[in-house]
Amino acid sequence: MGSFAGSTLPPDDIVVSALRAGDEAMFAALLDTWSRGMLRVARTYVSTDDSAEEVVQDTWLAVIGAIDGFEGRSSVKTWVYRILVNTAKKRSVRESRTLPWSALELDAGPTVEPSRFHGTDAALPGSWKESPAVWPTPESQALAAEVRGLIGEALAGLPPRQRIVITLRDVEGCTSEEVCEILEISAANQRVLLHRARAVVRGRLEDYFESVKQAE
Repeated sequence: MGSFAGSTLPPDDIVVSALRAGDEAMFAALLDTWSRGMLRVARTYVSTDDSAEEVVQDTWLAVIGAIDGFEGRSSVKTWVYRILVNTAKKRSVRESRTLPWSALELDAGPTVEPSRFHGTDAALPGSWKESPAVWPTPESQALAAEVRGLIGEALAGLPPRQRIVITLRDVEGCTSEEVCEILEISAANQRVLLHRARAVVRGRLEDYFESVKQAE
């Protein structure tokens, strides 16, 4: 089979068949397409870049070892990421860096003033009453880099569950359904965690851009 590097991956059934057949080109294509994102997700659990790389390597070994048993009840990507998260969580426990997943904070207080959102009797409960101000578009590479750094700092400071949810949704582009399946959490928990994480990041950026505006 030919190389898929740099192109869209074929449908899952073709991917699975190729992996089962030991197709090196398909495996290389998956590595090229997913490994960078997998490193970002792994890094939300473990304490060093080296540990994250080892988690990703262990994940790919597990994928190859388990591909014959893949039943297609989820997408290949979701299945791979679920293996990744489970591998990263085990590594994290060994590092004694986090509490067990079930013990991590879900009931932290709201990060945005509740009065800024519609109540339960509104057509769209929980939506913004008034959309936050549009952020300025960074006009220079230096400003853009500073914003990226600020976002990175905001993500790093989030509680673990919020950080992994926003990383999967807003950085890796996973759907809410995929995140629920990867992390084995309910849709309600996913919404709460994502909302709180986005609120923190938005708050940091709102403060930053307000300071930039005042400095002009």
